[in-house]
Amino acid sequence: KENMPIPLKQAIKVGAYIMRQKLKGREQYPLVLMLEPLFRCNLECIGCGKIQKPNEILNQNLTPNQCFEAANECGAPVVSIAGGEPLMHPQIVEIVEGLIKQKRYIYLCTNAILLKNYLGKLPISPFLTLSIHLDGLEKDHDRIVDKKGVFKIAVDAVRESKAMGYRVTSATTFFEGTSVEQAEKFLDFLNPLGIDGVTLSSAFRYPDAPDQEHFFGRKRTQEFFKELLEKNEKGRWDISHSPLYLEFLQGRRDYECTPWGNPNYSVLGWQKPCYLLDDGYAESFEELMDTTNWDGYGHKNNSKCADCTAHCGYEATAVKDATASLKNMLVSARVAIH
Repeated sequence: KENMPIPLKQAIKVGAYIMRQKLKGREQYPLVLMLEPLFRCNLECIGCGKIQKPNEILNQNLTPNQCFEAANECGAPVVSIAGGEPLMHPQIVEIVEGLIKQKRYIYLCTNAILLKNYLGKLPISPFLTLSIHLDGLEKDHDRIVDKKGVFKIAVDAVRESKAMGYRVTSATTFFEGTSVEQAEKFLDFLNPLGIDGVTLSSAFRYPDAPDQEHFFGRKRTQEFFKELLEKNEKGRWDISHSPLYLEFLQGRRDYECTPWGNPNYSVLGWQKPCYLLDDGYAESFEELMDTTNWDGYGHKNNSKCADCTAHCGYEATAVKDATASLKNMLVSARVAIH
């Protein structure tokens, strides 16, 4: 099945990469580079703190070469290009093409407002997935992005992208106030669109987010996903997460965070310890790995992490757990991207 949530070739590449790290005896290694080539955006979503940066930072872009060097320095097989809105970067096509030349799997995260302008310019490649933000059905999504009409634009862009042959996934964040029934209807709505999978998460409390009221706590997250995922019988929805991470989301596994699994690089440098927390920056990936107090993070170790269940920290733990045995390697080396 070529439209499986994580293509087989990608799962094999990630699995082989993990095995190489194990053979080298490395305990700490990245799986996904979270690349933010700019912080600017054409939306002001209620749950995002990125665009609250000062103007002198919002006006900066990473150069294509900075992006390529960061990917080589870090070495992760997968790159998630986020922001801000990456399609506002004047050289985004060059950045995507260059990372594909490095044979990295790219997830381009976009709100899709500008996407139609780039269809045909962005390469149609098994190495590129368009990860389109859809946070519920029309009323919910447009409320969360704080702009009417965006849901329709995004859904039209999904249809057009799929018709042209792009791989397309939905990146979905659920906020407090979303019922399991609403989530179920939304996921059923996605099926006829023919998307190639969906990533699911509960909203994380960005300190600078305009809305501080509608974030799931850890307990509520587990209750919500336990009820929702029990309805995913016989592959009803293509969910792009490792099976063990989905068990963690439901509270069936208690994992420690692996914050170095998804390092973040932006115009400010390498962010400590992950893209959700702002505890300083390093100038190089090596400095990030050597100077970050990794033991000081995770829901058991840091009050700022207490409610976090984000895949950027816990999916890497699940993948590492799954690949502890060869039997589960191909099944479970499914790195989910947001």
